[in-house]
Amino acid sequence: MLVKNASLKNFNTMKVDVSAAAFTTVKNAEQIIETLSQNAYKNILVIGSGSNILFTEDFAGLIIKNEITGIEILTEDDRSITVKAGAGVNWHNFVEYAVKNKWSGIENLSLIPGTVGAAPVQNIGAYGQEIKDVLLSVSAIELQGLKRVTFLKDDCGFSYRNSIFKQESKNKHIITSATFELKKTFIPLLSYPALAKAIEQKNILEPSLNQVMETVVEIRQSKLPDYFTLSNCGSFFTNPFLPKPGFDVFIAENSEAPFYPFNNGYKLSAGWLIEQCGWKGKRIGNVGCYEHHALVIVNYNNASGKEIYDFSCSIRDSVYKKFGVELEYEVNII
Repeated sequence: MLVKNASLKNFNTMKVDVSAAAFTTVKNAEQIIETLSQNAYKNILVIGSGSNILFTEDFAGLIIKNEITGIEILTEDDRSITVKAGAGVNWHNFVEYAVKNKWSGIENLSLIPGTVGAAPVQNIGAYGQEIKDVLLSVSAIELQGLKRVTFLKDDCGFSYRNSIFKQESKNKHIITSATFELKKTFIPLLSYPALAKAIEQKNILEPSLNQVMETVVEIRQSKLPDYFTLSNCGSFFTNPFLPKPGFDVFIAENSEAPFYPFNNGYKLSAGWLIEQCGWKGKRIGNVGCYEHHALVIVNYNNASGKEIYDFSCSIRDSVYKKFGVELEYEVNII
């Protein structure tokens, strides 16, 4: 059912109180096609859990909440399994399902907010794993012509927190499902020092699949606020990349800065940069920088989207002024 002038406050984890000209939910691909064929809105936005969106104003168009569920095993052998999940499946629930069945490849991505459909858009990643490492294909509906299309992994244009769905195909397709290849054998990926240290502190010499998932959950819960109790969008910015020449200049002036090699250059810690500028734990009116993680902006009490956006701009400006490094948004600003 299509709802006109619908409040979006309960459909974005930042709890920004804006409205959409029209709003509906869909449970399958057929409902998407039916909805779009019957409603000629120029602006269409598809949301899952609304955990990576900042609304700065009312949305003058149609918002479709994707609630396509279902997890289906397509093929399997002794080494791996191919599984398809609906775009509306909660991502962490999907991780838990995989771990319960002893399928590995996404355990380090535990507790990342959002849905399966949002995962390839953002090429979500954490603790050394990324969606691109396990994804086989994405099924979608093309808005122009309402055709069903399939994107193979190589079609998705994956890069750091980026994909074709954020670039040339942005707002041109609605993802209906994603298919993954997971492993039946488990070799823990502990390349990230924080995860390796947490495992070591538990005196676990050979961590199980479930122990790795539980440890990742514990780490994330210790650093990040639960958006059900403190409104936020998780990491607000991506970690900035510097090519080697620029990095050499930066690190000569900031020898204590954390970094890691990445694509013939280096990634810096956005959280560290923000913290060095004095933002961690700082609050202005109804908006603040989370006290335990500088990369998270929180809405303390009915802040408007514009208030939150202005706060984020102040953070970006101060980081650029101090370090000459430009932060890019991980959150989708609407």
